[in-house]
Amino acid sequence: MFGVPTCWYQPPGLKNRWVVPMRRTELAREVEWAVLDCSPRDVPRRLCRVLARGLPAEAVTMSLLTDTPSRQMLCASNQMATDLEEVQFTVQEGPCITAAETGEQVHLTDWDTGARQWPLFTVGFRERHPGVQAVHAFPLWFGDYILGAVDIATLTPGGLAADAIVQAASAVDAVAQALLPAQQLLLEHDEYPPWEPANVVRAHWADTHRAIGVVAVKEEMNTDDALALMRAQAFATGQTLAELTADILRT
Repeated sequence: MFGVPTCWYQPPGLKNRWVVPMRRTELAREVEWAVLDCSPRDVPRRLCRVLARGLPAEAVTMSLLTDTPSRQMLCASNQMATDLEEVQFTVQEGPCITAAETGEQVHLTDWDTGARQWPLFTVGFRERHPGVQAVHAFPLWFGDYILGAVDIATLTPGGLAADAIVQAASAVDAVAQALLPAQQLLLEHDEYPPWEPANVVRAHWADTHRAIGVVAVKEEMNTDDALALMRAQAFATGQTLAELTADILRT
């Protein structure tokens, strides 16, 4: 009666085609165990470490509210992951944004195809990391609601193998459950979520929103237009949105 929990797996390239439930993988169990004795503020960083260690990937990043102006980076496993997140945050396009918008996995294994679908992201990220061969994005589902997305980058030609994608899909399902306390912190905290590392969270949360307010007042426009203007300036100057934010707040 009480069998092993299952989750549904959508094979890459087969939109709206769902196969039989798969059993919880070992990596998904590691995700569940990793947060048993973990405070909510440290959950994202610990989950990132578990995924980075358990998958054949060079970078792992996760975010909440991924396809909205309030996007919040939760963690990045290394500099490559930070760049993967920041480029998408700046140009507002890329695999993880599409995954969050559609609720479907996105598997970018051909950069020519990527350039047609996400031209700004492809140029910005490939300039920084030309050796990356693939980016896999998984939506973070909880019931009927998409919490955000997880991005995985790899140097392996062709990207993750099918069994690794199964592992990742099952693990991301477990991550979504584990992130619920972190999401509550996001909704309740007055200034910015008290996650670690604090400087990264601040740059992608409180500082960006402060800078949007500064630009909105200076240019006499609403905050949506101010954010759009900042994104355009960041792309034109080759900066990330976080770097442009720092410049705005220094002046």
